Amino acid sequence: MAPMLAPSESYSITMRLEIQNTVGMLGQVTTAIGGVGGDIGAVDLSGHGKGTVIRDVTARARGLDHAQEIINAVKAIPGIKIVNVSDRTFLMHLGGKIEVRPKVPIKTRNDLSMAYTPGVARVCMAISKDPKKSFSLTTRRNSVAVVSDGTAVLGLGDIGPEAAMPVMEGKAMLFKEFGGIDAWPICLKTKDTEEIIRIVKALEPTFGAINLEDISAPRCFEIEDRLKAEMGIPVFHDDQHGTAVVVLAALLNCLKIVKKRIEDMKIVVAGVGASGVACSKIFLNAGARNIIGVDRIGAIYKGRKQHMNFMKDWYAAHTNPFNEKGKLSDAMAGADLFLGLAGPGLITVDDLKKMAKDPLVFAMANPDPEIHPEEALPYVRVMATGRSDYPNQINNSLVFPGIFRGALDSRASCINEEMKLAAAYAIASCVGKEELTEDYIIPSMFNRKVPVMVAKEVARAAHRTKVARRAAKAHMEIHLD
Repeated sequence: MAPMLAPSESYSITMRLEIQNTVGMLGQVTTAIGGVGGDIGAVDLSGHGKGTVIRDVTARARGLDHAQEIINAVKAIPGIKIVNVSDRTFLMHLGGKIEVRPKVPIKTRNDLSMAYTPGVARVCMAISKDPKKSFSLTTRRNSVAVVSDGTAVLGLGDIGPEAAMPVMEGKAMLFKEFGGIDAWPICLKTKDTEEIIRIVKALEPTFGAINLEDISAPRCFEIEDRLKAEMGIPVFHDDQHGTAVVVLAALLNCLKIVKKRIEDMKIVVAGVGASGVACSKIFLNAGARNIIGVDRIGAIYKGRKQHMNFMKDWYAAHTNPFNEKGKLSDAMAGADLFLGLAGPGLITVDDLKKMAKDPLVFAMANPDPEIHPEEALPYVRVMATGRSDYPNQINNSLVFPGIFRGALDSRASCINEEMKLAAAYAIASCVGKEELTEDYIIPSMFNRKVPVMVAKEVARAAHRTKVARRAAKAHMEIHLD
């Protein structure tokens, strides 16, 4: 029997209750919520009626069905009337989560004459004579486009560009909050590879860098490769490389705990899509030798013909040195690390028991991982997920604010492999030796040192590899108060 999951803030509800104003009624409410496993948050007084009290009661649930169970338990109490129920996650998204604000005030005619016509004309002509000045005289110096076609959103798949917008807005929020970068969500109503490439290339004069997001594989590989070759600003597919950087950072710290070398590890990667391929590449660059990728058919190996594409052909040529075959369960035998980038419920406790001593499990599928921590923890040394409601959240938000900050500050022409490795080592270094434990292998995304450290090391790597186009002394300082 699977263990019960913990309630999550992402499924929190607020119930407005009209309660008979007698002693013990609020206690009955809290007892009913606790009795069905709800986690009570705030209880606020919001008004009075005739012989009644109006209270807003917030509770965290395990999911939609559990939220309804909580509502039903409260509804069953005599003397309680549920006025309305609000889903707090939906409330956060009402009207969108971002907006545009001016950086300078426009309160007088003089302000207007400089910000807009006629003064702006002189700035336009300066840029016309030297387009590079757009990086200093427009928002371009600090702007990133977050571009998606909505074909591979979170664990939801191809849900379309409109449905992808809440994710892209959230991404823009994180860029600003953690990197001080202005990011703009751009969801495209096309799945055509050539059209996406054409549109993104046409956006180049407006932005300092491009963040590709939630574009399905294998199209995402061609789109990114072409844009990197044909544009003069950094293009970074975060689902590939952001995931790879933060996963490597987590692994680097795990190796200190289990006292293993990456060169000696057997690594099983479930899911050979955008992020799975990128993680495998960065592992290889960091020294790994034995990586086995598994898709829904089974292990990827040299000579496999079924369900292959150009990227899986590359994968087969560069991984699985012993040409192991079979299903995911077979590949798990003797594995030191399981990295899940596929979908919920893919592995079992029996699979974990086959792994090597001190096994590491990174179950990254979102919102539901390949195996839940409650099931896995008794059998693994370190457990990590992509979720914020468990320890060891391996999340791209630790990567992209700092890596783009460093790329923009150095005016790098690209984000290369050395810059990605520098970011991974920078993130890992933010967990001190005295802090490192099985439940703390990766810094919190709210650790304000992380984007600063990542930006600094990424900019250094950009200069070291000669892709920076801005003098090191000219770098902008990041102030994240």
